[in-house]
Amino acid sequence: MQTDRAVLRDAAEVLSSAGLRASIVVRDLGSGRQLSIAADDAYPLASVVKLPLALAVLQLIDEGRLDPARPVTLEPADRTPGQTGYSRFRHPTTVSIEDLLYMAVCLSDDTAADALFELCPPAEVTASLRETGIAGITVRHSIRELHRTLASVLPPEQMPQALALAIRASTRGGGHLIPQLDVSSANAGTANACVELLDRIWRSPAFDGQKDRLRGLLAMNVMRQRLAPDLESDDAAWHSKTGTFLHLRHEIGVLEHADGRALAIAVLSESSVPAQRQPAAEQALGLAAKLLHDRVRSAAA
Repeated sequence: MQTDRAVLRDAAEVLSSAGLRASIVVRDLGSGRQLSIAADDAYPLASVVKLPLALAVLQLIDEGRLDPARPVTLEPADRTPGQTGYSRFRHPTTVSIEDLLYMAVCLSDDTAADALFELCPPAEVTASLRETGIAGITVRHSIRELHRTLASVLPPEQMPQALALAIRASTRGGGHLIPQLDVSSANAGTANACVELLDRIWRSPAFDGQKDRLRGLLAMNVMRQRLAPDLESDDAAWHSKTGTFLHLRHEIGVLEHADGRALAIAVLSESSVPAQRQPAAEQALGLAAKLLHDRVRSAAA
């Protein structure tokens, strides 16, 4: 059987060969056994931020401050650019808060997420995280701000150069020309903090009111091209949230095995390859996560 060091070396080689810098944390939620790569490096979170947003909104619902059936009207002029859901709708749409949660988490709908941010602002999401002891995730802005800031840096005819700019403008310390990709001003977090949040959602009594609904939403995530092919099976259910923006490719979640064991996994990454479609990167992230998962699962057996 391979040692921890050998597994980490193999995973690092897989990531490097695909042009990726990544943080990966895998934790057995029963034993606490954990294996990681660069666990405390901060990354802009992209759509991963929709998980703490959903948690904060559910807390407001349970406190009676929001009605899950309350209708929200989304106007075409207010739509956030995006690839899914209401971001693609062309006419006024009325939807309940509870259904906005489904669209934001399961379809990663940016317009739905920003409608929720109107009800639960970024500062309130961060305050919710701090109250539960999560210090390594900070929510500072809406999803819309990602697109607005990028548009202010590049004119429309130069948008194809956005990937190259995102890669070139990164610094080793997490700084960036684009503020919403700079970890000091972005929605940012570490893989360690993401796993800690998942651990608490799954096991902490403080989240008893929200955990079943959050697990259900994460189980219905339709974005399954990244880690699911390497982790999911008939005997292992993957509950997750992805995040993708320019050169960023993330996914965090919990893999529940049929034997009752559950492992929390967080993968945060950035690519050095200026291409939007990178199947090799998706495969590398899945393989690297599986290498660490298999080692943690076997060592804790």
